[in-house]
Amino acid sequence: MRSDNVKRGLERVAHRGLFYAAGLSPDDLDRPLIGVANSFNEIVPGHVHLREVAQAVKAGIWTAGGTPLEFNTIGVCDGIAMGHPGMCYSLPSRELIADSVEIMAMAHQLDGLVLIPNCDKIVPGMLMAAARLNIPTIVVSGGPMMAGRYRDRAVDVKTLFEAAGRVKAGRLSEEELNALELAACPGCGSCAGLFTANTMNCLTEALDGTAG
Repeated sequence: MRSDNVKRGLERVAHRGLFYAAGLSPDDLDRPLIGVANSFNEIVPGHVHLREVAQAVKAGIWTAGGTPLEFNTIGVCDGIAMGHPGMCYSLPSRELIADSVEIMAMAHQLDGLVLIPNCDKIVPGMLMAAARLNIPTIVVSGGPMMAGRYRDRAVDVKTLFEAAGRVKAGRLSEEELNALELAACPGCGSCAGLFTANTMNCLTEALDGTAG
């Protein structure tokens, strides 16, 4: 196993001691070490539920005979970042994500990875890391946000962008806008619509199917 570089032999006694300090057992180290790269945070709606996804992933790794080791990456919500200086930080975040996954996998000689992304720059950033590393990797998307309902019609974040323009044009009241913005994004997931996040997730599923 690749992870033998950090867990086998007399010269790795200190390495094993550090793994034990992190809560692993000798039996855990006999299994393949599988990194779980989780982009959970409490800001991005596509990522707020990824703790639960990661727990299911780790249970699956244990069942399959591996030892899951979770670590995190950053993630930017392009929807919240747009329209102000924050947008200048979205694309560079992709490179930071790719670098951070590669660094964790190489520094700790992980045998495989499960990547848990969901939004615009996080999916391609993790895929870039997977391509660089060329070790067994599975991608588990957090899934899309459901559309909201307002006055018996489906609404989403795109509806809100359009609605702001209608308020400026005097065709929608601010009261209606307030009600609409409370209904348009009803829960977690990548923004409802064929935007970058969902496009990248669909592409990733197609690539996984081809590889399989």
